[in-house]
Parts: sequence; C-alpha cells; structure tokens
Amino acid sequence: MSEQGAPVDDSAVKIDPITFAVLKSALDTIVDDMAGTVMRTARSPIVRDILDYSATLCDRNGQILSQAKTVALHLGAVPDAMAVIVERFADDARPGDVYVLNDPYAGGMHLPDIFMIKPIFHEERVQGYSVVVAHHCDMGGRVPGSNAADSTEIFQEGLRIPPSRLHDGGKPNRAIYDIIRANVRLPDLVIGDLDAQLATCSIGEREIRRLLERYGARELNAYFDALLDYGEDLTRNGIAAWPDGTYRFTDYIDGDGFTDEPIPICCAITVDGDSLMIDFDGSAPQVRGAINATFSFTKSSAYLSIRCALSQDVPNNAGVYRPIVVKAPKHSILNPDMPAPVAARALTGYRVVDTVLGALAKIAPDKIMAAGEGGNTVIAIGGYDSETAEPFVLVDMINGAWGGRPDKDGVEGITNPSQNMSNLPVETLEARYPLRVEEYSLRADSCGAGQYRGGIGLVRQYRILADDTILQVRADRTSTRPYGLYGGGPGAPSRNILNPDGVPEDLPGKFTRIVGRDTVVRHEQAGAGGYGDPLLRDLDAIEEDLRNQKISQSVASEQYGVVFADDRNTRLAIDRGKTTARRGELGRARDNRKDA
Repeated sequence: MSEQGAPVDDSAVKIDPITFAVLKSALDTIVDDMAGTVMRTARSPIVRDILDYSATLCDRNGQILSQAKTVALHLGAVPDAMAVIVERFADDARPGDVYVLNDPYAGGMHLPDIFMIKPIFHEERVQGYSVVVAHHCDMGGRVPGSNAADSTEIFQEGLRIPPSRLHDGGKPNRAIYDIIRANVRLPDLVIGDLDAQLATCSIGEREIRRLLERYGARELNAYFDALLDYGEDLTRNGIAAWPDGTYRFTDYIDGDGFTDEPIPICCAITVDGDSLMIDFDGSAPQVRGAINATFSFTKSSAYLSIRCALSQDVPNNAGVYRPIVVKAPKHSILNPDMPAPVAARALTGYRVVDTVLGALAKIAPDKIMAAGEGGNTVIAIGGYDSETAEPFVLVDMINGAWGGRPDKDGVEGITNPSQNMSNLPVETLEARYPLRVEEYSLRADSCGAGQYRGGIGLVRQYRILADDTILQVRADRTSTRPYGLYGGGPGAPSRNILNPDGVPEDLPGKFTRIVGRDTVVRHEQAGAGGYGDPLLRDLDAIEEDLRNQKISQSVASEQYGVVFADDRNTRLAIDRGKTTARRGELGRARDNRKDA
C-alpha cells in the first residue's frame, strides 16, 4: 500500500542551478531513451516504423516533467489520463502495478491509443509515473484498424478498456490480456506492442528510482517542482511579450464522411498580460461521423500550438499549461458526449492546430508558418491474404508538407509539426502486406505560392493483391485548401482516385468500401500554403524549383510573374529584366484592385 502524492516539505531545499540543469537534462535523456526502446522492441509497423507513440515521465502528482520527441498530440492529453488513474488507484497502489486505459470517455483519446502507466515507488510512496502511449494496429470493431471515419457510435469502434490494472503487484492480470487477445484481429502484434510499452515503462521507473536513491525524495521533488515552475515562468514571459487583445481565426474540415457540409473550427485567443485563453466557441456541434475529438485531445492540440510559438528554451512540461485556459462548447465536435464516435479524431486535432496557429499568426507573425498539408492522410487496408489466409491490417499514415515560413520555404515529405512521425518505407510495406506501391512521389505544382513557397504534397499509389479487401481513407483538404499567410497562396487540394489508369473514379475524402484484387488506389496529398507575396520570391529560388520540377513553367509565369528567355539551349532560362517589369505591372494591378 502507498500514500499517493503525499505532500513533501521542500521549502528548505536550496535550488542549485547546476544540479537543476543536470536533472533537467537527465529527465530529457531518460524519456528519449524510453522512446528509443519503444521503437526497438515494438512489433507492429505503425509503432516501430511510423512512430505513432509517445513517452513521458510524471511527478508524484501526475504532472508531466518531461516528454520525448514523439507525438506531441498525445502528450497534452496525458494530464487527463493521469487524473483518472490517480483518482481510481491512489488509495491502493503497490509496487509492480501497471495501469492501462483507452476509453475516450475515461481519460483516453481514441481506442487504438492505449495509455500504459506505471507508478514509481520509493520508500513505499509513489514518487512519479512512467507513461507510454502507443497506437495499436487494431482494437477490433467493425473495420480493420479500428480507425474508420464513418462509424456512428463508439460501440462500433472496438474494444474499450476502462482504467484497469494490467499488472497487480507485479503479477499480470491474465483476464485483461485474454479479453484483448480475443477481441483484436492481430493479437500477437497487439500483445507484442503492449510488452514493448511495459519494457519502456520499466526503463523510466528504473532511471527515476536511481535519481531518488541518489538525491532522496525530498530534494528530488523540490527540483521537480522547480522545473515545473521554470516551465511556467518561461511560458508567461513569452506570452507577456505578445500584444494584449483577442485574435480570431476560423478554419474548416471538409465534412464528416456523411455530408460535404464544411465543419467550422472557430478559435479566439485572448492575450491578457502573461496568460491567455483559447476559446473554441462557435465551432460545429458534434457530428455523426467519427471525427469528434475528446476535450482532452482538443486541449492537447491547443497547448502544442502555443508551444510552437514560444522559445525553444521552454521545457516541455506541465508548467507550460498553467498560463493557458482552453474552452470548448459541450456537445461540440471538440467536446462531444458519449457515445459519439471518435476513431478519426486526429483529423480534427490537426485542424485545431491549424486554427490556433492561424490566430497566432496575428499575434506573433515571425513565429508561425502557413498551413501544412492538413494533417497526415490515413489509408487503412485490411483483409485476409489470399495465399496464407492470414489476416492483415495496414494503417498507412502519409506525412506530407510544412507551410511556407517567415524566412524559409516549406518542407516536403516530412511529418506534421504536431506529430514527429515517419512515412512507412515502401520496402517494409510491400514485404509485410499483399500490396504493391506503384508510385511514391512528390506532387508537382501542389505547393502554395509565396515569397516562401509551401511544401509539396506526396503521392502514394497502391495496387491491392488480395481479394475482398476493406479499404478506408481518412483524408481532408479536398475542398478547403491549406491557407497561405501574408499574401501567400493556398496549397493545392487533395484527391483520392480509384483505378487512375483505367476508368478513373474520384473518391470522397472519407469513406469505407470493399474492393477486389488488382484495384488501384491513388492518393494525392494537399500541398502546403505559401508565406508572403509571390512577386517577392527570389528568381534564383524559382529557377531552382523549375530545375527540380517542383513547379511548372505555367505556375512560374502565372503565380510568380516570370518571363522566360527565348533560349533554345535551356528552357528554364529567365529573362530577369522583363520579369522585373512584369512583376511591377502585376503588383500595381493588384494594388488597384485592393483600392477599388
């Protein structure tokens, strides 16, 4: 038995700055070691190769002390999960306990994300927690991968695990393991990933116990408290430098898969001295499709957006959250009621990030990039291998492009800033699944124009080599294009195409359907928005983009005002004198339209 989060009198502990820096770095090193352990020991490609997992350490009260460079969207939801765990198990926690949950209405986010939490004991008291969140390849339910956007209630989405003891005093709870194994399509992979989480939690526990043995609980907790205060102080200093006022922005999701009606995400950021409030009043009511986001996930998306605009010196701990209040209307897409479906809630989290960053661009324009690709696209393909009759579930997350930045172009083929994930290598995909990737490329001309152009979207084209396969797509930005900033143009919209080389069929952004052998599925991801007036773009940069076939001559002419020289030796030669004159004419015409 233990005393949970028992108060510690640390008032007499003098904080030494060198020890403070050593302990801060120690925590950062531990969580990064935890992240590496997950990657090395996980079984499923979505965890091991795509890197859809997170690791963090919490103090004796369940507050985040440090988080690994993993999926930031997960980590801001950890406080809600920890609050549930502390309330449920505080009175009878014991060494060797391990807790799990995935219920979105009891501290979780969506069913594939299983939180694993291990209390860290020292002298019979809980002095911290080691936490790993991993996206599992399947949690049962109506479709392989448990991630469909067109489910209509949570009961269709898979196995819900309330806050539970997976290990009780060091002994595994076989009933929970058996329930999980009986309800998922790929039990060996799911249990294998749970084992990876357990091994990783044990590493966090071991290293914190070493610190406790060296410094003692009283002194170490004093430094942990100081570290949280330090995160709060730096965050308040950053906010205090921003102008007071209320700044608004609205972005849209294309639809929920049942209707194409745009779904507004509305944000108002009110800066007041060294604190701020993010209010999502005016956002859409909860929807029929599974893109509703739990309030914990909404808060996580909002926190990380603010963190993006702060100095790199600010530590990633719970102190950052203290000056920030997040509000979202009840019964809304950002704060839904049970039993609203939430499997594809990540899409809404990405749009929350885009919306908050859009408002922040009015507050700190030198810190914010234009909109990226809109969040990763999920292509889920599942069924049974025609040769082995074994089930397979691919959950492919296509990570695309950053928007143009105040002083740099966007980047392509890279994770969304909210994720720190990776694209699944084609070799791994083809070796594990009855699929062939026929194209994996950059999508020319998809980038939003600007003084600093947006990143280019990706293309993935698959040929299915199994019969009666369930295909799911969760994409967006098919109609609401990624926005540009300060005169930058929007990125190109995304597209989904069935059998593009035969009788092509344009597909919606979100759907589930059964397809046959040799079906070809093509996804063209949206490009990112540009930053600044395209007529100010450096001609050398335009020429380089032309040479690398990132943009075409028509785009260079129409969006950047470029005039090409009559040079048969190189079709990319630019007549710089005439280009300067033409840009001047285009700029004057634009200014006249504004005045009118």
